[in-house]
Amino acid sequence: MKSLLRQHRYALTVTVRRLLSQPISSLTNLLVIALALALPLLGASLLTSIEPVAKQVSVTPELTIFLKTDAAAGTADKLARQVREEYAEQTVKVRVIPKQRALEELRANPAWEQALKVLPVNPLPDAIVVELAPGDDLAKRADQLANTLRKWPGVDLVQLDSAWVQRLEALLRFGKVGLILLALSVMLVVLATVFNTVRMQALSQREEIGVARLVGATESFVRRPFLYLGALTCSLAALISLGIARLTLTPLNDALASLARTYDAEFALSLPSTPVLVACVLLVAALGALSARWSVQRNTRF
Repeated sequence: MKSLLRQHRYALTVTVRRLLSQPISSLTNLLVIALALALPLLGASLLTSIEPVAKQVSVTPELTIFLKTDAAAGTADKLARQVREEYAEQTVKVRVIPKQRALEELRANPAWEQALKVLPVNPLPDAIVVELAPGDDLAKRADQLANTLRKWPGVDLVQLDSAWVQRLEALLRFGKVGLILLALSVMLVVLATVFNTVRMQALSQREEIGVARLVGATESFVRRPFLYLGALTCSLAALISLGIARLTLTPLNDALASLARTYDAEFALSLPSTPVLVACVLLVAALGALSARWSVQRNTRF
């Protein structure tokens, strides 16, 4: 056990020495990987900050149930009570708009006043307005509820204004898919950068590796410093990307604060939670180690 720990300590020391011996090259690699990692990190910050606001958007989706014009008196109240009882979990508020009140509101509008005077009877039906509860798959749930209510007796038309909900959910899905594709692209950049770095290190130390093998060094002993090189490079780059992302969010939040004040609201972008960031750093380090292992296996066969 002590021997294994000494070997790992030796490999880590050699890795740090190699990084410090070529400061410009090491710094360039770190900046390239860090800038690439900062892009999906900023995208994740944007999505994680927007999604809660989108779910709490002030516009409440509504279903409007129009009854048949010849429906008996009290039908609207009866159906409204049935909606409250059967769909209590899916609704926030159910209110009835009698046709007489709707007519009076239209008459109060100068644009409709003259047209309504020539009508002998009230052409408007009773209506029931159902405010839906927010949550996941809101557009789908609203469509299903509307299709069910259309089959109720006495119902003539169910109007659902869910286009904005569908656009919002589609936009969030598009952002998530785009973020995944961006993360995969960054993964390829990290793999290529680490692979090439380890390859150049292995080729430059060809004679040293050959001598180590002659004196009995095992393959794991020879390759271990390169694995540390990949993991350490990616870990440092991930930490630098966090700093870059945090610095970038400062001017963005200043601009957003000015915009939000014009709408009497507060909104700010923030990085994902600390456990998520720690997991990302570990994932990037593991990715660097795997890339280094692949590279060293292909470029130390001499």
